[in-house]
This record gives sequence, C-alpha cells and structure tokens, in this order.
Amino acid sequence: MPGLSASRLVDRLSAIAAAEPRLILGLSSGTSFDGIDAALVSVVGRGPELEAELVHFACVPFDDALRSRIARSRGARGPELARLNFDLGTAFANAALTVIAESGRTPSDVHLVGSHGQTVYHEPPEGRRGGVTLQLGDGDVIAAATGIVTVSDFRTADVAAGGSGAPLIPLVDWLLFRDVEEVRLLLNLGGIANVTYVTGELSDVRAFDTGPGNALLDEIVGQATNGRERFDRDGRRAQTGRPNAGAVEEFLSHPYFSLAPPKSTGKETFGVEAARELARLCGLGETIGELADTEVDGLLATAALITARSVFEAIRFLPEELPIGRVAVSGGGVRNQAVMSALADLFSPCPVVSLSALGMDPDAKEAVGFALLANETIAGRPGNVPAATGARRQVVLGKLSPGF
Repeated sequence: MPGLSASRLVDRLSAIAAAEPRLILGLSSGTSFDGIDAALVSVVGRGPELEAELVHFACVPFDDALRSRIARSRGARGPELARLNFDLGTAFANAALTVIAESGRTPSDVHLVGSHGQTVYHEPPEGRRGGVTLQLGDGDVIAAATGIVTVSDFRTADVAAGGSGAPLIPLVDWLLFRDVEEVRLLLNLGGIANVTYVTGELSDVRAFDTGPGNALLDEIVGQATNGRERFDRDGRRAQTGRPNAGAVEEFLSHPYFSLAPPKSTGKETFGVEAARELARLCGLGETIGELADTEVDGLLATAALITARSVFEAIRFLPEELPIGRVAVSGGGVRNQAVMSALADLFSPCPVVSLSALGMDPDAKEAVGFALLANETIAGRPGNVPAATGARRQVVLGKLSPGF
C-alpha cells in the first residue's frame, strides 16, 4: 500500500526515541476495575538517567455496564471476550483522549501511549506448568482511535520467559524512588498488595505480591450490599468493627503467605471465595448478604488487619542486613484508615507514609509506571526485574501498535 513501509515505521519509532522530552500517556486499570487511571508524563532519558514529571492525572470511571462485563469475564465465552477486548480498547482510548484534552494538549503532542489493559485472568507458573495471563483492551484499538503509537500487553513477554508477569512496576520504583542513603519499601495497595524493596542498587531490588490489598474488603462490601456499594470509603466501617483475631490467624495460614518469592497472585485466590471463607472463619456463615451491619463491620475490620499483617509479615523474605527506612504507600488502599493505622502500628518505629511524601500522587503511580515502561520499550530496553517475577532473563516488554 502506498505510504506504508518498513522505513516509515522505523523512522517514526526512531523519532519518538530521540525526542527530548517525550510526552507519554500511561493507562492502567487494576483488579478492582473501578476505572482507568491515566497519567500524562514528561520523560527525559531512559534507564538510570531517566527523569520524569507528572503533567496531568485523572481516573476515568467505567460505566456500570462495562464494569459488570469485566466482573463476569472469567466465565465468558470466546465471542464475549473478543467483544470485551475491543470495547475496553475503546474505553482506554477515550480515557486517553479525555486526559490529553484536560491537560490542554492534543493527541499530536503525545509521543507514546503505554497501556496495561484490564487483567481478566492471571495464573502464575507452578512447578513445570508455565504461567498464563490475559489483559484486555486491545492496543491496536487505542492506537487507531488516538493516532498515537501504543505499547500494550506488558505482562506476556515476562510470562513467556518463565516469569509470573507480576509485579511489573519494580523497575519504575527503583528508577523514581531510589535513595543511596535510605532503604525504602514501596507498597502498592490495589486489589492485590505488592511491595518493592528499593536501595541505591538495582541488583538489590526485591518485589512480589504479598496477598490481598483492597480485594477482600471490596468483595465483602459488594456482597453485603448486593452490589449497591463497591468499597468501604476511607475504611470507616472497618474502623468501627472489631477484628476476629482467630480468623486472622487461620486466614494467614493460607499457603500463599508462606510461599517464598518470586510470587504473584490475583482475585482468583483472594476474591469472591476468599471473602466467603473469611466469613465462615469468623463464624458468620458464607452468605455475607444476610449479615447484620455490625457483623459486616467486624468482617471488614478482620479483612483490614489481614491485609496489614500479610504485608508486614512478608518482610521476612527481604534482606535483613539493610533495614527499611520508611514504607511509602500508593494505590486506593492509602485512603483506608483501618489498613493504614494497622500498618503504622505493625511497622513502628519505621514510618508508614503516603507516596505523596516522596513527591508522587499515590493514585497515579501505576499509570505513571506504564508510561515509563513504554519509554523503556521504545528504547529497546528490558522492563522486567527477573528477581521479582522469576523470569529466566530480562526482556523488552509489550506489543507495539503503530497507529497507521
């Protein structure tokens, strides 16, 4: 076809890689699937010399119908998944265009999009069985709608190299938040909680999923209210309730918590069935929708303590010779005061702070992360940390959609 050639593509990618600064839009939707986080980031350099500045951030909510389809996706048939893949691509593209417009830019000002997509299934490797992962929100749809070169589907390359495909933000944590004088633990409380242990040296980085973040809490609220509410705002109900200490101990006997990293998990393990199991351990039966308000509050208090305890107890897998100077928390869970209060008590005297103390909007970090991973991809640099994911080697992440 006239005008479409290998040299045109190479020239376009080379121009993006050479631009200084590059304006990159990161898109992410986590396991809570509340909406799409979109971060416009100005980037100079790559690798250890990288410098990044958040230009604009917003969360664009999913409409109720799309959210329901995501929730049902694990049991969906091929045609339903195919349609959802394209519809999510459109939703991600619309979120990108919204944030670009809010920032006062146009799509032609943006060099690159890095889109994580929406995870609908994630199964880490076990024994000889390789892992599998599936993120929907097709990159070609995003590129076609925005006209911007798009990097998407970041996890698959790591899984193909024998890794878990998670967590993927450790490199970004090290690039942005390393400090030669302080060891830092970067904690992200999304649906699943994950930690990154950061020193001044990339070789020291350790990262893994610790277990549930908001997943149990959100699931309990959803079941208790028959879907009318999706989360415990600011952890108010959990703060009102009294945790069941016995149930906490029994739940934490789950084999995942004693499994040494690298490891990752998802709502397949800490979602619907886990919430029902926790209710059973609390002596409340398994029908959360029939519980009294005070019983739900106690169940939420128990889940909040489980989240905090599972994070704190995970530090046994980290190097002892370099003690943690502070814990910096990002993700929606940073607003859950029941979880944050429990973390502060457990980690004391080590301070537990919002990521804002390190100069980053705690809601924006994951989206910023995928912008920066796209930056590494366009430079031909690996984006995974094998010590975190278990991959056999470093690999360049993502699939490229040229947009023309």
